[in-house]
Amino acid sequence: MTEAELWAKVEEFFQINFDTEKHPQIDTILFLIGVQELGSGQQKYTKDDKLNILHIAVCRLLEPFGYFKFTHYDKDGYPHFEELEKLPELKPNEQQLLMKKAIIHYFQEEELI
Repeated sequence: MTEAELWAKVEEFFQINFDTEKHPQIDTILFLIGVQELGSGQQKYTKDDKLNILHIAVCRLLEPFGYFKFTHYDKDGYPHFEELEKLPELKPNEQQLLMKKAIIHYFQEEELI
């Protein structure tokens, strides 16, 4: 299956399970992955909570690529990661491609697609 076909399956997953638009934005996908990783479920989040949830998603997604390593959960249940390698400077489209690859990898690893 090509990367484009796998990405279409990811988008379809979000349409079916979260009633998102046909092509959900990467931030929407990251937020939902972060909520899943946090295990907090649907609730109201502050702006700071939302930023932390996005950070959790990015760290978790880039962990298999060697950029981060999970270290522990804090007393509030938030996962913490150690940066192992600085992310290379990427143009916005390159950032998006990296995140799409990481999301596809996550979905395959979690057997969601």
